[in-house]
Amino acid sequence: MAARRPGSTAPRWLLLLAAVLLSTAAPARALRFDLESGHTKCISDEIKVGAMAVGKYHVVSPDPNFPDAQLPESHRVSLRVTSPYGNSMHYAENVPSGHFAFTAAEAGDYLACFWAPDHKPPVTIGFEFDWRSGVSAKDWPNVAKKGKVDMMELELKKLEETIKNIHEEMFYLREREEEMQDLNRKTNSRMAWLGFLSLGICLSVAGLQLWHLKTFFERKKLL
Repeated sequence: MAARRPGSTAPRWLLLLAAVLLSTAAPARALRFDLESGHTKCISDEIKVGAMAVGKYHVVSPDPNFPDAQLPESHRVSLRVTSPYGNSMHYAENVPSGHFAFTAAEAGDYLACFWAPDHKPPVTIGFEFDWRSGVSAKDWPNVAKKGKVDMMELELKKLEETIKNIHEEMFYLREREEEMQDLNRKTNSRMAWLGFLSLGICLSVAGLQLWHLKTFFERKKLL
């Protein structure tokens, strides 16, 4: 029987531990922002290819004592979500609330930009924005209802999905590391050629200066 190498299961235990921590973490809450009329606020999120992203947003009532009161006409926001290459994923104009969902076709930083119409005098608009992607974007209670699974099976599905997401993230980071190493090698090679070129130009200029001085002194009969 082949002896098991000590520590050979460490990566598997690390993955399992990270998955458990992620699966038992508290659900993310919506973020609260203040936007002044006539200004723009942008939020970015790095999303992988094929990952699902969902977002919900709504303007908060300016009167904290009456959170369900009807919003004034000045409290409206516009939103545009764009991909890393500038493709529009969602657009809404002068709305009190909204939501969006899409599957990323490009990898990179997706940008969500909010802006409000200019008012005189200026108005500060508070809004909440909840943006999730990957595993956290899945509506697990609805998945359980549709699949008619119990809580244990639901937790196992979440755990499996989280481990799969960590595995894909590791491969993605490995690819990014290889790209960065390749870029570093190309940059070092170009810097080396630039250094040799600079050295050659310096030596050529020094030689021309010596030749010019020699010719000058010979013309003046100093040599």
